[in-house]
Amino acid sequence: MKSEFLISLAKEYFILDSDNLCFSIKTDEEVLIFMKNSKIKLILVLSAILLLLFTSLNVFTSYVKIKKTVEESIANQSLAAAESIASAIDKETYQKFLNNPAKNDYYWELTNYLVDAREKLGALFVYTLKIDNPIVSNSMIGGLPKELEESYSIGSVGTVPEKQVKIAFEGNTYITDVIEDAVYGTFLSVGVPIKDEAGIVMGYLGIDISVDTLDYIKGTVLKNNILLFVFNGAFILVVIGSFLFLQRWYQQEVAKEVGYTEDTYQAELKTLITSISSLRHDFTNHIQVLHGLLQLGESKQAQQYISSLSKEVLALESLKLNIDHPGLSILLQTKKLAAQNYHIDMNFTVSHDAFDKIKTTDLIIILSNLIDNAIDATVALPVAERKITISCQTDVTQYLFKITNTGPKISDNEHIFKQGYSTKNAEQGKIRGQGLFIVKEVVNRYNGEISIDSINDLETIALVGIPLK
Repeated sequence: MKSEFLISLAKEYFILDSDNLCFSIKTDEEVLIFMKNSKIKLILVLSAILLLLFTSLNVFTSYVKIKKTVEESIANQSLAAAESIASAIDKETYQKFLNNPAKNDYYWELTNYLVDAREKLGALFVYTLKIDNPIVSNSMIGGLPKELEESYSIGSVGTVPEKQVKIAFEGNTYITDVIEDAVYGTFLSVGVPIKDEAGIVMGYLGIDISVDTLDYIKGTVLKNNILLFVFNGAFILVVIGSFLFLQRWYQQEVAKEVGYTEDTYQAELKTLITSISSLRHDFTNHIQVLHGLLQLGESKQAQQYISSLSKEVLALESLKLNIDHPGLSILLQTKKLAAQNYHIDMNFTVSHDAFDKIKTTDLIIILSNLIDNAIDATVALPVAERKITISCQTDVTQYLFKITNTGPKISDNEHIFKQGYSTKNAEQGKIRGQGLFIVKEVVNRYNGEISIDSINDLETIALVGIPLK
């Protein structure tokens, strides 16, 4: 894998390529792209590793569970078969054999019975045991065919592990784990007590199931459950895919909301800077006029000029609004300042309310776009006709925001909320038809309603209702 090391120097960066042993120079933007691509690669690699790990773990867990279930199922079936064989064994004949444990007629009669049972079950061995201590068992009737009987001796030590011997010694049935024996191979054993008519334990009947039989059944079950493994793997893929999709969707939604908010604040900041620049320019002109009048000795005219300036100072003082919501107060003051620059008569009516049922960013987005549209419409009129009224009210059920402005009549209010639709003239480098679309989206998030209608040829009302929930 290619590895690169980042070395910063002033505004440029040297990238060391460890594979080719060379340096390359990259700018800030290229470095950001390089770092972003590295993060994406890392996320993809980690996601692939986690996916492979989870899928493998799920398949392995399912395999182990099915394997264990098959072993338990076969053992329980063999245990039921052993109980049936033990209950059907001729107790009198077995007692006579125990009185004289040798390869006599009683021995062969019982052997034939156990061989027949073994063949019907398909088991490895069916035999009887003597368990008179908690440590080892002794094999009594091996249930072997006559061709194998020559190597078998009555009373030889059995293959049952000590743990199960102890269980049998206490008079209980037992099931072993898979046993690996050098003589008899690999198998699983079960055992049940053989009881006489009085219920006294005479011995134990054991059944050995070959691991080949176990593996065959396991293989069959696993083949039958291959669709389950595929489904589990597909399910994990769907879950991880859904998680990545939701994460991506959430990031896009956050980025979109942040973009809307940033665009709004950038526009407000530009408006404020423009207004301040205008005030600074006017202030400079006023100072120059006063300086010229005083130099010419026209003190009376200078006083008259200062008197006229006092009216503008009072107008600036009127910008101070008694509003409980800080963000709303700043927004309205900014818009008031912008309106004065356009010689628009702007008035406010605001309730003494915190407006805390709606996020400040959303409140700014709604009012900023609507007021900007009102200003754009109003400036098309002569100065004497430019008027905007803004009302922010609240009652027990909703917030009600109302912006009324003079200006041209809206002829097509059915399409004004569609993305990309605009009644304004196109300008190079400026995207139109986004403001009201964004406002509509924000209002919808609060289950609110918005309408914009022209009540006559020179007046338009924008009305927004936000329910209090």
